[in-house]
Amino acid sequence: MLKLRRNIVSVIFVIAAIFHSVFALADVPTTVNTESIIANSPNNWLSYGKDYKEQRYSELDKINVGNVADLSLAWSFDTDFNRGLEATPIVIDGVLYVTGNWSVVYALDARSGELLWKYDPKVPKEWAKMACCDVVNRGVAAYEGKIIFGTLDARLIALDSVSGEKVWEVPTADLTAYPYTITGAPRVAKGKVFIGNGGAEYGARGYVSAYDVNTGEQLWRFYTVPGNPADGFENDAMKAAAKTWTGKWWEYGGGGTVWDSIVYDDELDQLYIGVGNGSPWNAKVRSPEGGDNLYLSSIVALNPDSGEYIWHYQETPAESWDYTATQHIMLADMDVKGEQRKVIWHAPKNGFFFVLDRISGKLLSAEPFVDVNWASHYDLETGRPVETENARYLDDPKMVRPSSMGAHNWQAMAYSPQTGFVYIPVINSIFEYKAVDDYLHQWGQWNLGVYIQQQAVADPILSQLLTSKITQGSLLAWDPVKQQAAWEVPHKLTWNGGLLATAGGLVFQGSAEGEVLAFRADNGEKLWSFEANTGVMAPPVTYTVDGEQYVTILAGWGGAFGLIAGLEKEVSPPPSRVLTFKLGGSAPALPENPLKQMHEPPARLTEDKDVLEKGRNLYYAYCSACHGTEAISNGAIPDLRHLPKAFHDNFNAIVLDGVMKKAGMVGFADVLSEEDAFMLHAFILEQANIDKESRAQSSWLITIKEWFYGILAKLIGFAVSLS
Repeated sequence: MLKLRRNIVSVIFVIAAIFHSVFALADVPTTVNTESIIANSPNNWLSYGKDYKEQRYSELDKINVGNVADLSLAWSFDTDFNRGLEATPIVIDGVLYVTGNWSVVYALDARSGELLWKYDPKVPKEWAKMACCDVVNRGVAAYEGKIIFGTLDARLIALDSVSGEKVWEVPTADLTAYPYTITGAPRVAKGKVFIGNGGAEYGARGYVSAYDVNTGEQLWRFYTVPGNPADGFENDAMKAAAKTWTGKWWEYGGGGTVWDSIVYDDELDQLYIGVGNGSPWNAKVRSPEGGDNLYLSSIVALNPDSGEYIWHYQETPAESWDYTATQHIMLADMDVKGEQRKVIWHAPKNGFFFVLDRISGKLLSAEPFVDVNWASHYDLETGRPVETENARYLDDPKMVRPSSMGAHNWQAMAYSPQTGFVYIPVINSIFEYKAVDDYLHQWGQWNLGVYIQQQAVADPILSQLLTSKITQGSLLAWDPVKQQAAWEVPHKLTWNGGLLATAGGLVFQGSAEGEVLAFRADNGEKLWSFEANTGVMAPPVTYTVDGEQYVTILAGWGGAFGLIAGLEKEVSPPPSRVLTFKLGGSAPALPENPLKQMHEPPARLTEDKDVLEKGRNLYYAYCSACHGTEAISNGAIPDLRHLPKAFHDNFNAIVLDGVMKKAGMVGFADVLSEEDAFMLHAFILEQANIDKESRAQSSWLITIKEWFYGILAKLIGFAVSLS
């Protein structure tokens, strides 16, 4: 009996030891490294695309099609600014790391939204002029106790994940040579940080670099376009690429910036980079005698240890429309004609969904996922697009689909193995490409080689309506095996948010209209929505803390389209926010946005049509990227039609002399004369007074105008859709 009792006690101790080990392991903090990112814990969100495949699929299912209607706000956190937010949060053991405007990093308690620490890299506000597409940032990377991010002025910084203290900082570019920026999220693997940059619109030469995660030491750099042959080539890849360029392309920078997608393939030990557009856009300017211009608009595979070239596939040879290949690269395995292949799924700006063999880069399939008129199809033997007569705008302007915004931009896709669908935030749009007659390369200014302005629309009501009719957005479920659409949900506006798919049978997305939405993954039925009070562009993530599932998304309107589109509202934009939801959340409702303050404009400076047209051209060349189409702003950056009188009284001091550069409004005296400033001011005041007169009309007349212009906009939109 004593022996039996001892055996029972021994068994109890063994069981207790096992339970102790299990609970002890549960308390061990997650070490983020290559192995843990590959392991892909469903409870955390350790890397930009969740794991190295970047499919943005979560195995969590406590929030599902049966109960998502009960999802409500758990907490919200207001950032320091009210500009566009694009970041994917990283979540590690109940701590959420996210970037906001001006590259500021926030560490938040993932349960409550409490601020744990904040790091401001103090980006000079005047450097915003060099950012083509808002002062945004797409997020941090985490690795071995460090939080790593890039800044708008092209620095790479590592912080201690617990304290937020800086561990190291390195410049990634010579800003005296090229106007570089970083808005993309770094990727980390094998003890290395991989980062590219932006700047192709300003005349930059693209590259991607690798840095030591512990010290910040640069380990290698791969240029995406060749430099001046007189200086020699960095490697055989650049020597080969130079044969596809003509003229003195290096004087224009060339472009090819790696401003977003960088993906590590842990199965093949390869690094894939998406390469951007040409600088300038117009291929005839940068490479006048033709050529494919490698490695523009390509996916390039590199050795992650050395940066050596492995293979490339160029999606758009002789790129001339801002058709970047920097969009979300997704890795997968799929059956291709009865053979299991390791593939890349890619839906870039040019409107075709690509399936590539990721071992060799061979094109397996390419089919349009939106309306496309620049190419009819891809020849699978040559791997090249078959261009239409509508593609090249060498002599006459051409209306081309997709537009320079692309059929799909930086907003992330998602994939669900439950349905087999890739979910794409689609843009369906058109743009009139017209070559600039006398091209002048100006350092620090947009250098496109095309006119960015479209046909003028005087009435602000019609301008707003046309924006929503000529450019549409939707959520598209795409079958990558059949290469066809499974279902599609239209949105009222374009520039909608990135996507998340979950094992709960759901797809989450934010919208440009200001909603956070949940759809059935199998058929697109809308099951839930939440009013965010501002446009939502960023992709959602999901995670668990203490066994409870949360969904987090950033809400803040801006980015390239958000600034230039001119979608005006009667209210001012709220602080850009982090929104987190759970079943039965009990956070208070978001406060209402304050009404926008409208100041009476001074009288017109002139009615001379030639002066006003020249002013309009100057406005589009130097102002529209920030202040919006036809001087209609989204409000995060001042609407120039509604400025207080003091700004008009000091117009030249602001616009020419840069007295407000510390606030981000630099001076343009190096490129604009006082006569130019007068014409520019005349155009702005013309738009301001048109807006004032429109608002002063009786309510019944405005209603009739909106009704009539709405019908007209629909007719124009229908006519454009036939183009």
